[in-house]
Amino acid sequence: MTAKNTRDAILLFIAQGAYSGYMPIAPGTAGTVVGVLLYLFLRDLDPVWYCAACTAVFVTGSRAADRAEAILGQKDSPSIVIDEIAGFLIAMFLIPFTRGNVAAGFILFRAFDIVKPWPLKRLEHIPGGPGVMMDDLGAGVYTNIVLQVAVRLLVR
Repeated sequence: MTAKNTRDAILLFIAQGAYSGYMPIAPGTAGTVVGVLLYLFLRDLDPVWYCAACTAVFVTGSRAADRAEAILGQKDSPSIVIDEIAGFLIAMFLIPFTRGNVAAGFILFRAFDIVKPWPLKRLEHIPGGPGVMMDDLGAGVYTNIVLQVAVRLLVR
């Protein structure tokens, strides 16, 4: 199914991470790459503005994912990757920028997103767009915690 109007086309474009969700193999990983690119653009913001950007991505992403589910006729379609984008932004919040930290964040985030340790799997049962987003935000929080601990241990 395709978008029937411009508004739906824009929401689908957002939900599918600028078409990265169309990757035939590992669309979630492709979406996370878009998250990395957005992080590189936002990383120098003051933490308050970074949080505001994360909130905007979450709110817009929830609406876009909700509408994309209706357009695509599928709950949490693999082509919906805005959740990976938002989750990666959370993963990198207040993590010092280094290429190594970004790579570690990418790997850890993908692992947490795929494995979905408790209680992330349960978050998928939330209906609509927020349900699409929440498990990935949780994976971002788990990643952030691991990175915060690692950064502090390695700085010593």
